[in-house]
Amino acid sequence: MSRKHPIVAVTGSSGAGTTTVKRAFEHIFRREGITPAIYEGDSFHRYNRLEMRERVKKAQAEGRTLSHFGPDANLFEKLEDTFRTYGENGRGQRRYYVHDEEEAALFRQKAGEFTPWQDIPEWTDLLFYEGLHGGVVTDTANVARHVDLLIGVVPIVNLEWIQKIFRDTGERGYRPEDVTEIILRRMPDYVHFIAPQFSRTDINFQRVPTVDTSNPFIARDIPTADESFVVIRFREPAKLKVDFPYLLSMLRDSFMSRRNTLVVPGGKMGLAMEVILGPLIDKLVADKRALG
Repeated sequence: MSRKHPIVAVTGSSGAGTTTVKRAFEHIFRREGITPAIYEGDSFHRYNRLEMRERVKKAQAEGRTLSHFGPDANLFEKLEDTFRTYGENGRGQRRYYVHDEEEAALFRQKAGEFTPWQDIPEWTDLLFYEGLHGGVVTDTANVARHVDLLIGVVPIVNLEWIQKIFRDTGERGYRPEDVTEIILRRMPDYVHFIAPQFSRTDINFQRVPTVDTSNPFIARDIPTADESFVVIRFREPAKLKVDFPYLLSMLRDSFMSRRNTLVVPGGKMGLAMEVILGPLIDKLVADKRALG
């Protein structure tokens, strides 16, 4: 952690509301004139797309588990070193993972490859990370200890599975039974390396559907935002100086389910993020600038 060079990390799986998260932070950064050093979690994968396919096949043949959730397929030590270095001097290097043909044209590289590591701009207000492992802790890496504001964004697990099944069958051409096998194969890594992070977060945003998702493997559609609530849990409300009466007044139809938990309609997730996180980001940057 560093007042001089603060780090904000959003940890959560794809489909957890990452588009909403990105839009909310873009609004905050633009409105407050904040220049972030943006890091994508995919850039810390150990293997490119083709290499990962071969490694997964080899692991399966040997009876091992290999997934993007676990340490064998990621550079956790590199991620921790990136956070540590930025916290010390505001410097660092980053690269990008090229997801699709549109990004391939932008970066002039093949989809599924990484761009070269390059220095980040010399002057930034904070490091902003979004990916799977912003709060991960293993025997050899402790990423969470370097983060000044750790935010979790996660749907309940059945909803996460529904979204993965729809995405992989609709966009990637997988058969439903293939996706089910992938979910089962990744489960040990999810249990050991993804789920524990949400006990370390300062704030959790969890999407909970209000429709029946009891059997995600036969779901016919993905519950919409209007068919969901977002459960927002603050680990230490006093430390964050959370003003619950103000939040209840700003977020219509919201209510408190516990002394540290706010519930808002699913369609207000983006607004809730801006209202809650904006002042916290402002304070981090104000403290940094006060140090000169």
